[in-house]
Amino acid sequence: MTSTTTAILATASAADRMAEYRRRGWWRDETFLDDLRRQARERPRKLAIAGRRLDEARTDTLDYAELARLSDRFAVALLELDVRRGDVVAVQLPNRWEMVPLMFACMAVGAVICPIAPVCREEELRHRLALTEAKVCVTVPEWEGYPLAETVTALKGELPLDHVVVVDGHAPEGALDFHDHFLATPWEKQRTADLEGRQLRPDEPFVVLFTSGTTGFSKGVVHSQNTVHSGVRGYVDTFLLRDDLVAVVTTPLVHYSGFGQGVLAGVMLGGTIAFQNGPDHAGLLDLVERYGATLLYGPPPTLSGVATAQRIDPHDVSSLRHTVTGAAPVLQQLVDELRQTLGARTYSVWGMSEFGPVTISRLDYNQDWAAHSHGRPIDSMEIRIDLCHDHNTRAPVGRLRVRGASRALGYYKQQDVFDSELTEDGWFDTGDVAREDGRGGIRILGRAKDTILRDGIVVPMAELEAIISRHPKVAEAALVGPHGTVDDPILAVAVPRGGATLTLEDIRAYLREAGQDPRFYPERLEIVTALPKTLTGKVRKVELRERYAGA
Repeated sequence: MTSTTTAILATASAADRMAEYRRRGWWRDETFLDDLRRQARERPRKLAIAGRRLDEARTDTLDYAELARLSDRFAVALLELDVRRGDVVAVQLPNRWEMVPLMFACMAVGAVICPIAPVCREEELRHRLALTEAKVCVTVPEWEGYPLAETVTALKGELPLDHVVVVDGHAPEGALDFHDHFLATPWEKQRTADLEGRQLRPDEPFVVLFTSGTTGFSKGVVHSQNTVHSGVRGYVDTFLLRDDLVAVVTTPLVHYSGFGQGVLAGVMLGGTIAFQNGPDHAGLLDLVERYGATLLYGPPPTLSGVATAQRIDPHDVSSLRHTVTGAAPVLQQLVDELRQTLGARTYSVWGMSEFGPVTISRLDYNQDWAAHSHGRPIDSMEIRIDLCHDHNTRAPVGRLRVRGASRALGYYKQQDVFDSELTEDGWFDTGDVAREDGRGGIRILGRAKDTILRDGIVVPMAELEAIISRHPKVAEAALVGPHGTVDDPILAVAVPRGGATLTLEDIRAYLREAGQDPRFYPERLEIVTALPKTLTGKVRKVELRERYAGA
């Protein structure tokens, strides 16, 4: 934002801020459903999505005309289940094509979609379905051996859940078969008129995205289409993306990155989005080659795996212009790997469920800058760094706060918790510690609650963890202070790779080779078979602290 715009918005009323957001194009009067219908008119035969089914060695594809038609069919199918405006529809699916028309079908009937990861098990499922009072839950028979359909169906008796719909496979008693209800009947030919007047408006709640829940049950982040549009708009504008976008997305469609920066960005632009329903690095390369991908998006471990697969079995990836990564610090080694194997520049994105993408390293940065920075804020967002215990004092290193047009509406039925993170002038406490990058951007150092100081300097926990996890003897690692105080000893908790014998000196020597400050080396090492994690894969450090506090 310009300084003038910042000054205006800092003192403006909520109504004035919304008007300014619209004036600048961050918010709009159209919706993502309008985008889909426009693409179906203007480019009906263009490929919209390609969903690889690894277990069946096939790829399901939909052009824009087919996607629009199935979205209407699914919308009427939801009406048949008595879904009405404001009802919540939970969708627990891996990366499959059915997820995409379900997103637009919910918009068409005025329902709020609640994406849920397939790794979500009974206790957390009960929490999410009860909190949102979901009327319908679409799920799969099982995931990684866990009986999801049976679990959700068994919960019906204790929840306001009317229908469980099962995609692919036998539906247990009390559940509906997805194919029979959503696909077998061409509802759009019979009752399309019933959709008139139901469509969600751009400022209404349209999605509940649950957080990772590192310290307890996860919170449901509520976004409108405009708050998501602001983040998506900033993302596509930063990379100058247009209708020739062909993006291979490796992150789950139930998370903001796959949902927003993947599907919704693609439909807004009229591009093509490809994905697969499980981990397979060579499969991602095949998608890049087959569809001429221009952008590859994924977390650093996934992109590192893709680079390794490319060395083993080279594919034609000459179409790639961007590799975009987030969720963890980017190391120079990864930037070099991707440049050597894929021939594409790497860009770093930092964001959170409450805002979507907030900062991005830019096209005008040098090729290695992603290894040093998470970039500058997108046009509709502002950032600032405060002293960790004084939000009235700016600092080069400290607690990161953000504000802008992408801010979520709140937490579902926990608005007081959301509001408690806001200052009077709208700055949201991210819970992260960051340092300035010297170019108006930031580098994330770690979570504020995990902060450890050495000689008054914040230990860059996230960066150190990323380096240690690349050690050939380490499968994954986390750093914690066992007592949760700023002067804690640094404890490394690591999972050895392939049964390797790992020592504290192995880790310290590796950090020494990487040029890290000796003050930041871990002082203890604990070996475990697995790190405790949330449903979204984040390490539960509070559990590690509880485990080792007395050791």
